[in-house]
Amino acid sequence: MLGSKTLIFKKQKRRRKNGKNKKSKKISVSTEERVAEPYQIANEDDDDEGFRLKSSSQSDSHGVQPLGNLYFNPSSHNSRNTGLGNLQTLTDELVLDILGLLEGAHLGILSTVSKGFYIFCNHEPLWRNLVLETCKGGFLFKGSWKSTFVSAYRPSFPATSTGLKVRDFYSDYLFQSWLCANLEMKPEWLERDNIVRRKGISLDEFVMNFEEPNKPVLLEGCLENWPALEKWNLDYLIEKCGDVKFSVGPVEMRLEDYFKYSDLVREERPLYLFDPRFAEKIPQLGKDYDVPMYFNEDLFSVLGTERPDYRWIIIGPAGSGSSFHIDPNCTSAWNAVIKGSKKWILFPPDVVPPGVHPSPDGAEVASPVSIIEWFMNFYNATKNWKKRPIECVCKAGEVIFVPNGWWHLVINLEDSIAITQNFVSRRNLLNVLEFLKRPNACTLVSGTSDRVNLHEKFKNAIEAYLPGTIDELTLKAEEKKAQLKKPSFWESVTDSKAGAFRFSF
Repeated sequence: MLGSKTLIFKKQKRRRKNGKNKKSKKISVSTEERVAEPYQIANEDDDDEGFRLKSSSQSDSHGVQPLGNLYFNPSSHNSRNTGLGNLQTLTDELVLDILGLLEGAHLGILSTVSKGFYIFCNHEPLWRNLVLETCKGGFLFKGSWKSTFVSAYRPSFPATSTGLKVRDFYSDYLFQSWLCANLEMKPEWLERDNIVRRKGISLDEFVMNFEEPNKPVLLEGCLENWPALEKWNLDYLIEKCGDVKFSVGPVEMRLEDYFKYSDLVREERPLYLFDPRFAEKIPQLGKDYDVPMYFNEDLFSVLGTERPDYRWIIIGPAGSGSSFHIDPNCTSAWNAVIKGSKKWILFPPDVVPPGVHPSPDGAEVASPVSIIEWFMNFYNATKNWKKRPIECVCKAGEVIFVPNGWWHLVINLEDSIAITQNFVSRRNLLNVLEFLKRPNACTLVSGTSDRVNLHEKFKNAIEAYLPGTIDELTLKAEEKKAQLKKPSFWESVTDSKAGAFRFSF
């Protein structure tokens, strides 16, 4: 969670005293009818490098302010505390956890008790959860999650786009959702581009320099013959897909409805369209692209229809994306951007990203902060790491290779459409087989209904279609391991105790 020091708004007169800062956008945080002095968002580490708000951003709909602003209030009054009464001792997060157990009607009733409860009960993520839990067949977004929920159950009820402004309500936790939803990506978060880029390399070069050593690479010029690059715009996709519904988080939505949502939404974690059955639902979409030659070998294909999920269409607005994760089943992956652009951050398998907490068995990954929060709180720390992350901005027409085991975070910098596929080649076959036979495979394996037996099915299918391949790869791996243990010439002629050469006559 964002600290109150990070969230403090500095008064304009103090800004002038400390020097000019034309990059930061001044915003007005007004409560009820009182007009507040202009403030700017200040960076915790560098007052001259403030955060910028998006040009489309508006002040918080209910007047919630960061806790740091309380220090500029002469009365030191926080209506949060008076509104909650004895519950004020609870953290904001715990209050919201409790309210999350209520139904929509009960939230509406409780919001009339006090100004404090009004703010908490109108917290948008509460209503988002209600919509996603109850509208599995899709929804029509009405500008806010509360209005969307109300219209789903009472279509005739007039939707309200604005709420009451509450004076002197201070909360970092509630304010952060609005802040993260309205922050621009800082230029310094985008300028680092240290990935290896290649264009027109041969398959052998790719295997030797990137797939074998398990290193990321950004490939250019791979998609020039894809019809999708020219055809996949909003009108084409809506026309082709019609009433067919796609997976959007826990719900199914028509593309037209999803595009309406993505145009209107301004939230910290926008919903991501991520569908593994898009080519079966609309066969033409599967014909509009070809797998780049570097990734044609996909050994999971020997399982036919029993293979785990492996390809997805990905659509999302600016700010949507995936927090840090490792791709499923120890597979490698490629991701091709058709429209828009994406910021990528990748850490090697032996480096856990800051702010990420995987369980000891790898079954679960806790990443308690949103993508924007991660950039605000952890990104700068990685600059001084010995093993710095690999970073890039992948643009339309480019493909990134994500090796197996690599942690990666992705955020869309604009409205984006992409295709991604996970695959198994000879280079990572042994790793996948080892992963699938782990004792806790039933919790680790994903994308298939038969998690327990996948290892045996896959191994038997490989031995049937490619006899001797597993034994051959195992032998090569053992030879490579022995070679790494073998001392070099200089090590063999050096006296380890004396630190000098050893001579034998």
